[in-house]
Amino acid sequence: MTTNGPTSVKSDRVGAVRRLSQRKFRQQVGRFLVEGPQAVREAVRFHPEAIDEIFVVDGSDFAADGLRVTEVPEAVLLAMTETVHPQGVAAVCRFLPFEPPVDPKLVVVLHDVRDPGNAGTILRTADAAGADAVYFTGESVDPYNGKCVRSTAGSLFHIPFTVCDLASVPTDGLQVLATSGSAERSLDELDLSEPTAWVFGNEARGLPDLGLPTVSIPLFGDAESLNLASAAAICVYASALAQHR
Repeated sequence: MTTNGPTSVKSDRVGAVRRLSQRKFRQQVGRFLVEGPQAVREAVRFHPEAIDEIFVVDGSDFAADGLRVTEVPEAVLLAMTETVHPQGVAAVCRFLPFEPPVDPKLVVVLHDVRDPGNAGTILRTADAAGADAVYFTGESVDPYNGKCVRSTAGSLFHIPFTVCDLASVPTDGLQVLATSGSAERSLDELDLSEPTAWVFGNEARGLPDLGLPTVSIPLFGDAESLNLASAAAICVYASALAQHR
């Protein structure tokens, strides 16, 4: 059902949606904002029960049967969202439920990962590689941060994820590996067909000494290192390929 929404950018409803850009407010209300047709379509497809309301620009042909769709002027939608071009659609969603996977084969742990773009990209990579879950630990970015949500391109609706203490990540039956540029063991020397938990650290500082086996990615050119999201993609896909052979 499509209804008409607020017409003024000063509306209280507009202000409430805009405040979802603030972590404290998101946590208070248990809601987050999803921007763009791709991500909203994935929300409709995989978690329609989590959607409170979909906002579309007047005259949009965006359809979501059985969900509340509200038409607003483009200026109002722009006032609600963080991006300059939300492509005519945004949705307010409730926080997603998390159930630990049963007998996981591949999980990803982000520890003290602060950059929302990196965090969202790694979550998207984990989804594409068929990982079972993503855990945000330490001082990592809020997974419902707007840039993080956008960087997942809808993958946060596909793969279970949660925020927890590092010690609370269930690792029974998994080999736990951490990345380090100074590790003695190289990625190409490992048996990655075993169920594995990959732990990735802060963009600038890397991981603290957690007492975990560390692994390095061989570099064949002159680059000093890899971007965190690139390194994570290599490691996660190396495990996925080994496990699916």
